[in-house]
Amino acid sequence: MIDQDQVQRVIGRDAYGSDGDKIGRVGQVFLDDQTGKPDFATVNTGLFGMSESFVPLADATVTDEGLSVPFTKDRVKDAPNVNPDDGHLSEEDEQTLFEYYGLGSGAPAGRHHDETGDVDDGRVGRDISGPTADEAMTRSEERLDVGTQRQETGRVRLRKYVETEHVQTTVPVQRERAVVEREPITDDNVADATSGPELSEEEHEVVLHEEKPVVETHVEPVERVRLGKEQRADEETVAGEVRKERIETEGDIDNR
Repeated sequence: MIDQDQVQRVIGRDAYGSDGDKIGRVGQVFLDDQTGKPDFATVNTGLFGMSESFVPLADATVTDEGLSVPFTKDRVKDAPNVNPDDGHLSEEDEQTLFEYYGLGSGAPAGRHHDETGDVDDGRVGRDISGPTADEAMTRSEERLDVGTQRQETGRVRLRKYVETEHVQTTVPVQRERAVVEREPITDDNVADATSGPELSEEEHEVVLHEEKPVVETHVEPVERVRLGKEQRADEETVAGEVRKERIETEGDIDNR
């Protein structure tokens, strides 16, 4: 159970169920008429928070996120609809809520909406405009909740096709040509030179060769190409409007 000092901390905060789901926003806290302890809270549920459900605070706790209750979101949303009379829960309404949440009959001594915080605990001042349970006024302000959303920006694909291009290269080739060699008659070659008739007609030929470039093609793999992805960190500036509460003083007062 939360105590009276924690009431102001939960009003206007989010309420969460035992399954961890967000139920809605806490609207009002109802105190026991005899003990002044917080017994019930209303939570704005339904579409756009237009409905209001009562939930017991017997086993509720205050967390950094808000109010945590030991009931599921659906159970709180389906709670009986009761209408407090002038900020008070009747005994019949209390009994209905206790039975619905399986808490027995409770101690129906009457619960009232904490409107003034006039509990005799030595506090100075009271709220004359709305519900509170503290002697101080809490100033709140909105904060920008900035996150990221992943979305598709485009697609990249690989496509292979064949094109023809003109390629020119230089190939070394060899060619033969006839060369006339003359040598004088010596003792070494005189026998070959005089082996035939003294005078005659003769022909002698040499076959000449040359290399010609031959162009053929063959296919060979040269590289492999694949698509991949990489993460690149960047920063973007976002802007938005937030509301802030301001507190002003009126009357004769010393600022501290």
